[in-house]
Order: sequence, then structure tokens, then C-alpha cells
Amino acid sequence: MANLQIGNKSIPVMFRENVATRGSAAMCAYRNAEGKFVDISWLEMDAMSRGLGKYLISRGIKAGDKVAIFSANRYEWWVADLAILSAGAINVPVYPTNTTKETHYILNDSDARICFVGAKEQMQKVLEIIDTLPMLEEIIIFDELAKVPPKVVAFSNALETGKAINDNGELDGRVKDIDPNSVATFIYTSGTTGNPKGVMLSHNNMTTNAEQWKALTPGVLDSMPHIALSFLPLSHVFERTITYYGACVSAGAKVYFAKDITTVLTDMIEVRPTIFASVPRVFEKMRGGILAKVGQAPPLKQALFNWAMGVAKRNLPYICNGKKRTGLFALEYALAYKLIISKLLHAIGLDRVIIGGSGGGPLSAADAEFFIGMGMMVLEGFGMTETSPLALANVPGHIRPGTVGKPLTNTQCKIGDGGELLIKGPQVMLGYYKNDAATKETFTSDGFLKTGDIAEIDSEGNFKITGRIKDLIITSGGKNISPQNLENALAASLYIEQASIIGDNRNYLTALIVPAFPALENWAKQNGVTFANREDLVANPKVKELYNKDVEDSMQEFGRVEQIKKFHLLTQEWSQDTGELTPTMKVKRRIVNQKYAQVIEDMYKE
Repeated sequence: MANLQIGNKSIPVMFRENVATRGSAAMCAYRNAEGKFVDISWLEMDAMSRGLGKYLISRGIKAGDKVAIFSANRYEWWVADLAILSAGAINVPVYPTNTTKETHYILNDSDARICFVGAKEQMQKVLEIIDTLPMLEEIIIFDELAKVPPKVVAFSNALETGKAINDNGELDGRVKDIDPNSVATFIYTSGTTGNPKGVMLSHNNMTTNAEQWKALTPGVLDSMPHIALSFLPLSHVFERTITYYGACVSAGAKVYFAKDITTVLTDMIEVRPTIFASVPRVFEKMRGGILAKVGQAPPLKQALFNWAMGVAKRNLPYICNGKKRTGLFALEYALAYKLIISKLLHAIGLDRVIIGGSGGGPLSAADAEFFIGMGMMVLEGFGMTETSPLALANVPGHIRPGTVGKPLTNTQCKIGDGGELLIKGPQVMLGYYKNDAATKETFTSDGFLKTGDIAEIDSEGNFKITGRIKDLIITSGGKNISPQNLENALAASLYIEQASIIGDNRNYLTALIVPAFPALENWAKQNGVTFANREDLVANPKVKELYNKDVEDSMQEFGRVEQIKKFHLLTQEWSQDTGELTPTMKVKRRIVNQKYAQVIEDMYKE
């Protein structure tokens, strides 16, 4: 891609530029107590963030101080973020689901002086540990409480106090003085073998990455008033840079806040976004839901669906290569879209999507092709917290399912030792907070970030991620196997919801499989399989036979040593609440292996 000229600017400056031009237009919308969406204008957001910024300054917050936000997605998160950054301070987000121990580590390591919390649950976690955090002075809670405990301030009170302060232009002066290359945030990565590391990202890292993302689709974001849905955690850089800073603060899209990740499908139908930035798990769930419903439909509707999906498959080259449909096929696709496809997309709230993005993990080719074939432009990319997050992506006119496309503007990518993907660009982090050793270890001698991901490049120059170095399975026979490829192949099945491959230091591979229960239960009814509960269902010989064939079919493209010899069907879906998934819905292998240790051992008993 050609070089992109991006001027140095901080996040508050980028925000204030849009306030000046968008004024009373709606910036975002949240659900009130009655469940109705209520708009907040750019001017209202500006007034609130200014008031809160002045409050923070009145509490002694100086440029470079750290202020944490421990909350689920909500408009107050944005107000707090803009206030913190406008005061010249550093935002330290904490996942709303973090444990008290995890929260303590982040607040202590980051030297946070004030902590915003969303609800009573987060407030109580911080109150439990505040006496062991010498730097933490105050908690500010977004929710309204009947009685506010000591050391806690109501958000509404902080806001009104700040609005009444005459600071003689100090806040504006601080915004003007922000060095765009200074740290804007510490984002703590999940610790797998040790404590999490605080990734230091500058204002420029994130504003540049927001502009790089916009440049993937030149003119598209300026073509109409866009709408986005915020449902991935703002504590994660993907949601923050792409939806919040990129789509909204930079491009002016209106953002609706979903109630939480569990209400996404319902919220999608009501909001009907034109921009949809998501993770693979959501695409998987949507496709699985559609296929399960079709499986329950009358034969005629199933036949119409299968015909439409056949048309969609033939449509893939047109969407992927940016070609116009012509002749009889154009008529056939128009008919399939009118009769079937448009109704399917409307049923899940995706019928207005202009740009669909997937990141945070590998999107299976089957899921990508399902939506792309229906006419939805799904651009899969690759990134990580350390790259703000986006570094590579597919682009309109050159979409290659199964790959993460090519490097973004001003970004260099190459393959290093052991097939490791290396990245250099303006979106790459400043380093890890208080951890020079880890920072040095993460960069090559010529300044490339070592991603820890294994990649390869195809003949067109597209990058394909084939696994994580730390996730590599080394069998007792010395064979190196990437479990991600096998898991993606399994997840493409209609009857498989989640899968985790086991085999490190073992002489063969096994798998833990979570069935897609809506589809499985429908199959059972159609095939005369009766069951009292899920345990009864997965133990049925006919069901085991179904999964034996499914696993065998999924493994056809893999070599002998990559074949799954045994598997176990689980009865409970993995989730963040039960501990097996990260906030961005990746499987925590270590937790899964611990939780199902006995099941795994049983699969290796001869």
C-alpha cells in the first residue's frame, strides 16, 4: 500500500476536532433504565469529559499520572477516557470480569492513583484491596448508589463538581501540551506463564492505527453517516482503536452500546449497524445459529436455502476480487438475494453492513466464505495489543479467506526464525511498563516486533497465520503440530461449537469437543434419538457415530501424525464466566487442560 500521510495528533485533539464539526449530532447511544436507546451528542460528550477532566486535575492528577477504568462498556467509559487523556494522564483499563487478584496486580503495577469502576461488583473488588494499594487514593463509581462508601465518589458528583470549577484554561492548556508520542494507555496482556505485562501505547500509536484502518476502504467511511455497535470489551485494544477511536472519534460514526456480550444478537437486530468489527467467535455463532434454524425448516425452505448458498458460493470470486456480476449470474444472485439472502442477513441484523471486520484470532475460511458469499465484505486482519492492534488486513477487491491479507500502510512484515511473524510500523508499542528485559526480548536487533505467531506468505504476498509458537504441540515422537489449524477445521462443522486439541508430549492427538447443541438436538429429533439431558445425548452411540464421521471428515486434509485418534464430547459450552475463554473469546488452553485433566488422561489409557 502507498504511504499514508498522518499528522501527529493526540486522542483529545482528534476528538475536539470532530466536536467542532459535528456539534449536536449524536455521537453514541446507551440504553436507559427502560431499555430504550438514548443519544449523547458530541457537544454533550465534550462537556462531560471537560467537567470530569477538571475534577481529576482538582484531585491532583498531573500529566503522566495513571488513572484506571474497571468497567464494562458504557458511555461513561468514554467520558472517563477522554477526561483522563485530556488531563495528560494515562488510562489503565481493567477487564470488568477480572478477579480481585488480577485487579490488584494491575492497579499496583501501574501505580494507579484513581480508579473508575462501573458497578457495585467492581467497586467491592477494589475496596477489598485498596488498603494494600498505597498509590490508590479514590474510587469513582459510574452506577448510582443509595449510599456511597468511604473512599468512593459518585460519578455524577465528580462530574458536577468539575463542571463548576473555573480552571482558567488549565485543561485546554494540558490538551495543547500533550506530546502525541507520549504514553496514552497501559493495556495489560493476559499472563500465561507469568504476570501480565503492561503494554505502553502512545496517542500516535492508536490515532495512526485508526487512520490506517480507515485507509483500507478509501472514502467508504466518509460516504454516509455510519452506525456501529460496541460489544467487545473497551479494555481490549481492538474495540478501543477500531470502533471507538477509528469508527467514531476519527470517522464520526454513531456508536450504540450493547448491554453486554450475551445480548449482541438481539442488539444487532435493533441497531442494524453499517460497520461491524467483531471476533471470529461471533461470526461462528451467527453462522451456526442460521444453519441450526435451517435444519428445522420444512424441506422446501431447506431446498431454497441450499440453492441460495450454492449461488453465494459462486458469488465469492466477485466479492473477493471486486468484480461486477454480469449476465445470467447477476440475475440469479439478485433473485437469491431477494428471496433468501437478504432475509437471512436481516434476521441477524447484518443487512446494512458496509464494512465487516474480523480480528483477535483466526476466522475459519468456512465462516468467512459463508458471509462473503452472501455479499457482505468481511475483511479479516491480524494484530495484537502490541500493534495497537492492526498490522495486516484484507482489503476490498483483494479478499482472501484463510489469510490475514497484507501489511497496512507504512507497515513492514517479514518471516523470521522458526517462521515467526515480525512487524515494524508506527502502530508498534513503545514497550512494556517497568519491564525493560521483556521489551528488549520482544524486539529483534533491527527493531522488528516478535509476534510469537507462526506465519507463511502465499504467492500473492498474503500472510497466513498457522499457529502460536507457545501453543505448538510437540508429540512424544518429536513432531511439531499447530493445534489452531486442526481446531479451525473442526469448528467448520455444523455440529461442533468449540474444540481444543491435546497432544503435547503424547504419542497421538486427542480433542475435547463442545457440540453445537441446537444443531445436534435438531439432528437427534430427526434421527429418532431420544434423550433426557445433554449427558444422555452425548453418550448415545448414534451421536458418537455422527461425531466420529465429522472428525474424520474434518481431518481429511491433514497428515497422518495430525489425525485425531480419540475425542471426548463435553456437555457445557466454554465461556468467559466459566473461565475457559478470554474476554475476546479465545480458548485458555492451560485452564481447559487443568479443568479436564482426568478426561484427558482417560483418553490416553490404552
